[in-house]
Amino acid sequence: MDFHRRTLMRASVAAAVGAGIPGVASAQKDRDSRSTAVDDTDTDGAPSVVGDLKRFSTTAFGAEMTGPFVFDDGTLLHSIQHPSRDNSAPWNKAGVGYYSEFGFEFDGTNDDFEEPSPPEGSEQDYARAADTEFTYLIQEGDDINDGTEQWGVTQTPDGEPVTTDNFAGTTYGDAGYNPDCNQFVATTDDGTEGYLFTNDENSPGNVMRTPISRTDDGEWEADPDNAINTVNTEQFRDIGGTRINCYGDLSPWNTPISSEENYAHPRVSLAATVSDASAAESGEGIYGAAHFWNRPNPVEINTAVNEQYDEVDGWSIQGYWNMTGVEHLAYYLGADPVEADGDENPLEPIADVYPNPYRYGYHVEIRDPAAEPDEITPVKHYVMGRAAWEAPDLLPDERTVYGCSDGDSKGIYKFVADEPIPEYDDPMAIEGTLYAPKITNDEAASGDSPADVPLEIEWLELGHASNGEVDSWIADYDEITQVDYLESHADWDEGDEVTEGVLKEADLEVIEAGNQDYISDADILAWADQYEEHGPDGVDEELRRIPFLETRAAAKEIGASIEFNKAEGVDSVDNAQPGDYIYIGVSEFNDALDNQPTNDGGDIALDRVDGGVVYRAELGSDYNVSRLEPVIIGPDFTEEEAMADVDDALRNVDNVYAMGDGRVLCCEDGWRGGNRSYPNDGLYVYQPPENDSAATEQSNSSDGSDQQGENGSENGESTNSETPGFGIGAGAAGLAGAGYLLKRQFERPEQ
Repeated sequence: MDFHRRTLMRASVAAAVGAGIPGVASAQKDRDSRSTAVDDTDTDGAPSVVGDLKRFSTTAFGAEMTGPFVFDDGTLLHSIQHPSRDNSAPWNKAGVGYYSEFGFEFDGTNDDFEEPSPPEGSEQDYARAADTEFTYLIQEGDDINDGTEQWGVTQTPDGEPVTTDNFAGTTYGDAGYNPDCNQFVATTDDGTEGYLFTNDENSPGNVMRTPISRTDDGEWEADPDNAINTVNTEQFRDIGGTRINCYGDLSPWNTPISSEENYAHPRVSLAATVSDASAAESGEGIYGAAHFWNRPNPVEINTAVNEQYDEVDGWSIQGYWNMTGVEHLAYYLGADPVEADGDENPLEPIADVYPNPYRYGYHVEIRDPAAEPDEITPVKHYVMGRAAWEAPDLLPDERTVYGCSDGDSKGIYKFVADEPIPEYDDPMAIEGTLYAPKITNDEAASGDSPADVPLEIEWLELGHASNGEVDSWIADYDEITQVDYLESHADWDEGDEVTEGVLKEADLEVIEAGNQDYISDADILAWADQYEEHGPDGVDEELRRIPFLETRAAAKEIGASIEFNKAEGVDSVDNAQPGDYIYIGVSEFNDALDNQPTNDGGDIALDRVDGGVVYRAELGSDYNVSRLEPVIIGPDFTEEEAMADVDDALRNVDNVYAMGDGRVLCCEDGWRGGNRSYPNDGLYVYQPPENDSAATEQSNSSDGSDQQGENGSENGESTNSETPGFGIGAGAAGLAGAGYLLKRQFERPEQ
């Protein structure tokens, strides 16, 4: 069906999106704290859907809906991430669980479950569906590994828990409080036993491995005695550990992938470029968090420039808040603790062991996932680019990977390996080409509703390298500590007293000329100049590192469309073939995407939809995509009368997960925004139009996740198939979530 026909279909189905709203006015909890954009105009087609959308469940108050996984028997599992501590037990603790005595039937329709009513009163405290109950399998802090560890709690090399009880410095969140992605690796042929891998979105980050099994009566249970925190192994410390483990994927070769959502990576804020800083001869008002990574007490830089330094005009330093937990990451790696002065974060610099910023912001694969703890092999895929990764989608050709970087003014990237990834004996030998998107159609900047405008994509090649090459470039920055920040930018030597004046001197120097300890602005501009003159293969050898270590900044300099706001979902069915679809969720369609006066010269400038958009793209014969078409449009967050559709519409999509029958699970991370009658985030099931997506043929014992496609062609421009595919997201994969209680403690930060 062509796009114009589907636009007409949207009008006919839009009325169903907000159907059944009860007008509940009681037990609204934090309704008064939620706001609407009263100065915004209503957007045509918001909300609407091409197909059918049905709410399956809502999660506990304060939690985002995240980490969905569907087993072969149809059981649905997900995480309860950062629930309110005020909920009654057990709903005041984070964890992972499933819906008891329920299974999807894999028939391609939403007839296999009833839609629950919007939660009222105490129903808002817990995870709630219509005909099934949510049952926890394991929760934060539970004793695991024969009592030597706690679920979600990282440790120092000496086995001391890395918590605020034991160490000074800022913390990103309570250990184990932010479980997100779940991927199941079966260890039996019938899929009834295996390991559940769960991300903890924290710093230091974590990936918990929990044995689970299906009982004779069809329920699931965990084995905490044999569960482990995988990062408390030397193999993980050897690669710097992880941070902010968000969502991920299950590879076609059956290994879990955990994505690092390193929001602290921006070197320039929002839509700014390195060229802007060069032209201004200063980073004032321009620089992002990356320049202040190794500053003593790094997260306080935003307060300093906005409240303490009269020499500069304050600005919101993008990603500054994400530098919480960097000190604890250093202690996880073995740094000597710095003593705090009361409740104050210390100014004394960490001098011996400090995390290298270029080691974070990657897709992390766990090879040998069922091996003994000291034999599992973590692999960071440096060659796929560095970003605030929400999730990747590894396609069945075993070469093509799409990834979404979460936050404001971020990118959607593509990587294509030279050979199928599992065929490389040494994962450091994996090599390929990294691409950034360019939106090319004029309609994308027309100011029209995103419901009516597809986005045409051309992929710009950033560079070609191998994991090993990028690792060697990263190693050049391994020995840099907080001492270097002061010695490089102030009249100070190690051993001297660190005063507020010394720190201010260093900060002002960094604001003026950038952080001299890491990649310089001059190198990024030199790379861009050589790229323009000679192409990606014609840059000097020492500059080849730029697009891999500074992916976002490099892509901006060559004119890529780094404009997406909170691209939080990317998925396709595990056996997706050319002609099937990959789905991309954008949690908010605003800021650099909308047609406000502040969006000057962007490739995308459409009407604002704070509730977000879900796109789909047809996979070409080479697994390339060239056109994003909107299929779910979220609600407007405008005047009160425009809120009528919010209760039953998908609001701020986060994870997307495709079952093998072609339906897509869509999870919400709604910031409690959009004036619903209830505050809870929910899980919706998207069913594509019947004449647009035939359900996958499958048995009750398999969702098709073991099937793989074959493709030997080179990646290039897509040739659109005339036959509509059904696909929608990885059957045993999915994507990511973001958001934690920490984020909600501030006015919403720029990410």
